[in-house]
Amino acid sequence: MDILKEILSLSDWNIGKKENSPLIIAGPCSAESEIQMLTTAKSLKDIGIEVFRAGIWKPRTRPNCFEGIGSVGLKWMDTVRQETGMRISTEIANTKHLEQVLKHDIDIIWIGARTTTNPFAMQEIADALKGVDIPVFVKNPVNPDLELWIGALERLAQVGIKRLGAIHRGFSSYEQTKYRNIPQWQIPISLRERLKNIPLLCDPSHISGKRELIKEVSQEALDLNYDGLIIESHIDPSVALSDARQQVNPKDLEIILKELKMRNKDVNNQEMQSILSDLRTRIDKYDNQLLDILEERINIACEIGKIKREHDLKILQQDRWSSILSRVIREGKDKGISEATISKIFKAIHQESINKQVEIMKEEG
Repeated sequence: MDILKEILSLSDWNIGKKENSPLIIAGPCSAESEIQMLTTAKSLKDIGIEVFRAGIWKPRTRPNCFEGIGSVGLKWMDTVRQETGMRISTEIANTKHLEQVLKHDIDIIWIGARTTTNPFAMQEIADALKGVDIPVFVKNPVNPDLELWIGALERLAQVGIKRLGAIHRGFSSYEQTKYRNIPQWQIPISLRERLKNIPLLCDPSHISGKRELIKEVSQEALDLNYDGLIIESHIDPSVALSDARQQVNPKDLEIILKELKMRNKDVNNQEMQSILSDLRTRIDKYDNQLLDILEERINIACEIGKIKREHDLKILQQDRWSSILSRVIREGKDKGISEATISKIFKAIHQESINKQVEIMKEEG
């Protein structure tokens, strides 16, 4: 962890971030043709975007889908840079990709979510980057594993990468939600708690999965003090060869960016600080009460566990658990708390109760 303290803040990266404004990286999901790239890039440049992105290699879940145009797209990226003056960026998944992007002097790279999941692949990329000075972002792994994300960053830091950042693109889930990848905002918040200076971008395109949610997700990210956004923008999303549903055209992107609210990080007004301090004190009090109640609930679960052990009862009583969950979700809605939040909280409490009862079952009677 100590080596990650040497990471430079985004303001020291010198990549075009405007003073007191988020870094915006935009461009198509995939490079499809030189005309598509140039037309999109020029339109993005006209609305103030300084860093252009495009996918050269596209990891697809199943074969025989469009898997990117390949290395020829890097030549188009260079043309974009020459004709617009924009910085250019793309995703890599392995050392062969890295070799190609370094050959074409790509300005910024990021490592995809599937690669972040694989420590062997991450180490190979880190070894290949030794002695190279290039900004590198790391997307969160597909699964919600904070240690895996930090581990990927550590591997890069160990070989001397100082301009190192993270991209939050959401997490895969079997649950059906309005998102393509559920945000699980607490995970990137925890990343920032442990790596306070790390530049953090949000990828609202991959979290949303549909363009209608991009503004909402972008606003939430900025409200959570993210350093910027990386958004997929295609000159004509209707004909895009990949992820058409989540791309926006440059004109619509301009509207989204203009409508985003840039809020203050700190409150200078003393009266407001006093009000916030009072409210936070009350929150602290209720947090302590919640912990006391949780302790009492777990103690009761332990007593139940002893009875189950004495009478050889199974730990999981599915009907009882289903009844509890249905009740608290229903009552939570009446109190203005979402089903997702209630479900997550009580599933965690239930799991802790199960863990305690498993320990009791292992004890001698």
